[in-house]
Amino acid sequence: MKLLFDLFPVVLFFIAYKMYDIYTATAVIIVASIAQVAYFYLKHKRVEKMHVITLVLILVLGGLTLVLQDEDFIKWKPTIVNWGFALVFLGSHYIGQKPIVERMMSQAISLPEAIWLRLSWLWIVFFIVSGITNLYVAFNYDTDTWVNFKLFGLMGMTLVFIIIQGLYISQYIQESDSEAEANALQEGHTEDQLIENLSHNQAENKKD
Repeated sequence: MKLLFDLFPVVLFFIAYKMYDIYTATAVIIVASIAQVAYFYLKHKRVEKMHVITLVLILVLGGLTLVLQDEDFIKWKPTIVNWGFALVFLGSHYIGQKPIVERMMSQAISLPEAIWLRLSWLWIVFFIVSGITNLYVAFNYDTDTWVNFKLFGLMGMTLVFIIIQGLYISQYIQESDSEAEANALQEGHTEDQLIENLSHNQAENKKD
């Protein structure tokens, strides 16, 4: 549901473009983004940084698109967002004690420190490649192709990457689980030995 909510402005942009043109679609995504942030704030009494960043970019780039009647500005938005994320993920390697991907996911899964760092670099590369791919499609194909890519292509790339990420980290999660089970068994064995020793000592004391 959250994914659908986040994609809400993009879906409306896609529909408006198919029904009218790129400038109408740009106006629609501006209004939809404002409505998205307003609704989220009214419901949760807070706003998500991602929604605000996206809204600012859409207002600036979408506004330039409408004022100058140049569709190239709106085509830059996905690239700027992806490269912005790449910078944030890279910056987290030097600011704070953990990469941002570890801060976001460590409550759900446990991974070795080296794997968290490797995972962060994979996300950085993915964001950079997504931004480059968007520019390639935007300026080497017609607007129809780019609009389709904006909704289906970028989302498809993200889903494929998440699946690959899940397959990659699953082996380390399983190893962590196995280690935890081994430790638990060892602890249980130690406790059994302790109980056995106590029982033996009590028996010896009774004989004395």
